[in-house]
Amino acid sequence: LFTYDVIWLEDPKTHWASRWDVYLSMDNAIPARVHWLSILNSLVIVCVLSAMIISVLVGNLRKDLARYNRVPTDEEKAEELEERGWKLVHADVFRTPSFSPMALSIACGTGAQLLCMAFWTIIFSAMGFLSPAKRGALFMAELLFFVLMGFVNGYVTARLYKNLKGKAWQRATLATALGFPGLSFFLFFAMDIMAWSMGSSDAVPFTTMLVLIIMWFGISVPLVFAGAFFGYKAEIIEFPVKTSNIPRQIPDQPWFMGAPFTMMIGGILPFGACFVELYFIMASVWNEYYYYVFGFLLVVFVILIITCAEITLLFTYFQLCNEDYHWWWRSFCTAGSTAIYVFLHSIVYFKTLGANSLATYLLYFGYMGLASLGLFLMTGSIGFFASLWFNLTIFGSLKVD
Repeated sequence: LFTYDVIWLEDPKTHWASRWDVYLSMDNAIPARVHWLSILNSLVIVCVLSAMIISVLVGNLRKDLARYNRVPTDEEKAEELEERGWKLVHADVFRTPSFSPMALSIACGTGAQLLCMAFWTIIFSAMGFLSPAKRGALFMAELLFFVLMGFVNGYVTARLYKNLKGKAWQRATLATALGFPGLSFFLFFAMDIMAWSMGSSDAVPFTTMLVLIIMWFGISVPLVFAGAFFGYKAEIIEFPVKTSNIPRQIPDQPWFMGAPFTMMIGGILPFGACFVELYFIMASVWNEYYYYVFGFLLVVFVILIITCAEITLLFTYFQLCNEDYHWWWRSFCTAGSTAIYVFLHSIVYFKTLGANSLATYLLYFGYMGLASLGLFLMTGSIGFFASLWFNLTIFGSLKVD
């Protein structure tokens, strides 16, 4: 039998607001220098991409526009110099995508919703309104922002679908309101039943499920329909060039301009920009670490957006220069392929967890697959809207006879 005494000493140097820092930082187990190196690594990637855009896009576009817009001389008319480059596809570049304009609109709208949700969650966390010690509050904040951003989803989907000459607006709006949320709820409910059958303390109670359903159908769905109403009422985007009645034949493309190669290259650079912070987030989710450096996360999030936009602009320009005007889905998949690398990284990270049951495999890869799907939609919408702005800009500066 033994006893011991505990004496609490007040540290006058520690402020009240920062009293939990030693626990959040795991007693400085992960120094801030690691996060600064992560941001430096991301900035290097952004600077390299920006330099490529300045040297390739800006310089070449200036030469292309000067060549396309100048008045040809009599000698050049006599020689009938053959034009080349992206000007040749001006009558096809805004042609409605051949594969499911509705699916593209829904994917972009859902991606915009997830982008806004992630942005506001990180902003409120960085400002200190959400404590990293209360993960339940952080998760509920994400859900609340997601359902509130349903208005953005409905508006973006409706306006884009209207520009793509879609007619089945009722079905598009319903699929927007029920598509990704329905898939997420179905997977979450299935995995929750599995956790409940295993006696896990992480299983979500049935009452919480009812709250999720009420938030979905009581808040999210009405906001999606309200956003769709204003989206369909908004003016369509005026394309700067007219679309011809007969599609132009696309020449044979080199292997490095195919979809597999562009997706492989287009996803690895954004993934490299956020790789280090992704590791800490994974450790927070699966190893019970505290993630509290939301200021660093905000910077990396902005860098991820810039990287996805820049890499997609480069590949869209090269694609148009090769007279391939099927850029709608390509731009979405090029930036969205970042999620493929995230899922592959999750497979490698899973080896460090020491799983020993089938339920662990299903729960881990179920949640990571759902998170990767959301990231695919979010980054894909970034690449798509960046390419749309790029095409509107360059073809708006073109003089077409």
